Amino acid sequence: MESLMPPATEDVARQLADDFRKRRIEKNLTRQQIADKSGVALANITRFEQKSLISLHNLIELAIALGYVYELRNIFATPKFNTIRELDQIHKNAKRSKAYPLHRTSSPSKNKQS
Repeated sequence: MESLMPPATEDVARQLADDFRKRRIEKNLTRQQIADKSGVALANITRFEQKSLISLHNLIELAIALGYVYELRNIFATPKFNTIRELDQIHKNAKRSKAYPLHRTSSPSKNKQS
């Protein structure tokens, strides 16, 4: 069961970096080889694996080089919801191309003048 609290950004980044390193090693690729294959600088790959820091552009290049572009491309493809209310909202907004702020109606007591 997933925790009710969202994970820390650093934890997600660390997991991405750890998983990348595992996949790279499974394919028996050195950092230099994946750098050559992806066009991402060796220093950027080292920083990603050691400090979990990478630009989106470089992450995409690495995903392409390792054959994970489909997974990355579809990261937001499926709507996620936690309640039936959220699911209803997703269905209502499915054809929209823009989000709009919610307008709250003020309570009648605030509109009355004394």
